[in-house]
Amino acid sequence: MTYYDVISIGEEYILPIIEQRYALEGYTKKQIPAHQGGRNVVYMYETKAGEFTVIRISFLQDRSYEDILAEAEYIRYLAENGASVANVIHSKTNALVEVIAYKDHLLYICAFEKAKGKQLAENNYRYRDGVPLTEYFYNCGKTLGKMHQLSKSYLPVHKKADFFDKYNERTFNELLPASLSRLKQKFMEVLEALHQVTKSSSTYGMVHFDYSDGNYMIDYETGQITVYDFDNSCFCWYMFDLANLWIHGTGWIQFEPNVIKRKTFMDEYFSVVLSGYRSETKLPKEQLAQLPLFINAVLIENIIDAIEVMKNNREPFECDDELSWTVYCLEHDVSYKGFFDTAYSCRKPFQINAREL
Repeated sequence: MTYYDVISIGEEYILPIIEQRYALEGYTKKQIPAHQGGRNVVYMYETKAGEFTVIRISFLQDRSYEDILAEAEYIRYLAENGASVANVIHSKTNALVEVIAYKDHLLYICAFEKAKGKQLAENNYRYRDGVPLTEYFYNCGKTLGKMHQLSKSYLPVHKKADFFDKYNERTFNELLPASLSRLKQKFMEVLEALHQVTKSSSTYGMVHFDYSDGNYMIDYETGQITVYDFDNSCFCWYMFDLANLWIHGTGWIQFEPNVIKRKTFMDEYFSVVLSGYRSETKLPKEQLAQLPLFINAVLIENIIDAIEVMKNNREPFECDDELSWTVYCLEHDVSYKGFFDTAYSCRKPFQINAREL
């Protein structure tokens, strides 16, 4: 079943069942456009009183009922213990996950509170008027640190996957085309290095795995960040989320031609992020020293995700300029996603002509 299959049968079959199970009959609804590679169909329901419920329909067969339930239980745990997340909403039968069968397919339904505020992109990447951007950087780290601190005490009933359950040689053999044999070798080198990194309750646990400005809202009155979309959450090193946050910070300075200025900004940016993070939880120095390794782990995830999207959309494999840059960095041992490398172009950030590879 594809994204468009779900849309086509939604009005007639799926949505009436969902509305009955979550008492949403008569609510105004609209479909939320999916981002590229989206694995779910999402609807927003609004009451006459202006209250909102977000409905997510998971239709791909790469996740089981237990996977979805484990995600929902983790979100509920975070919300009930003070993390700023969009909480899951129970159905009328008190279920965290509802299942709808359609022919030979199972659809998994989750309902969530609407996160307060708006995305940075919706505000053209402008932060709160009269407030320094450093507040946002600090809050990004603080919100993440709170979630990680809670994860350190989390005892799941239903356990989500471990990082190595997916990122392993078998997966690489299945997904990577023969033309990327050199990349596969580099993948395996990164995995071998990760296997040597300490795993303990203070360094390893449930992480968001996609913590970025596309997956949280900002309350422009207070600056509070509310996180959602735990679809990819898994057991991994906490440093993975921090590395992903480092990569997304490059967007603020990516058009700067002076590499020294880029380095200075990134040092200052990440220092503020870490101050916010450490206000909620500890970060071992030896883990922070592994930042370049975890940036590479994020790049591996980005590449695998891009290939999976092509596969799910039944598209032929094709390396665009941005994906080619990511491949280039890994194949040529260029650290920090090439942000400080001589090959980096501020006119075309993180892009490369595939024919140059």
